[in-house]
Amino acid sequence: MWIGWIEFDLLLGDVHSLKQKRSILRPLIADLSRRTEASAAEVGAHDLHRRAAVGVAVVASDATHVRDVLDRAERLLADEHPEITLLSTRRGLHSSED
Repeated sequence: MWIGWIEFDLLLGDVHSLKQKRSILRPLIADLSRRTEASAAEVGAHDLHRRAAVGVAVVASDATHVRDVLDRAERLLADEHPEITLLSTRRGLHSSED
């Protein structure tokens, strides 16, 4: 079994309230979950208006599949969501035998 995760540090556009932040993040997280078939959630920077940390996690029997899903999530955020700026990413990949 392989477990993979990726965490995105995001800068949001013209956002002045937590309500505006939620209106951007909710559809973005739903899109990530739907299109990658992985779990996605806001995982940090909850109290900052213009910053967000979003995580995606996947479990599969093959490490190649896990990498493909994480790559797809990164491309999705970088290429298809102009309302955000992807500042950085962090990844992890672990086997159940580790």
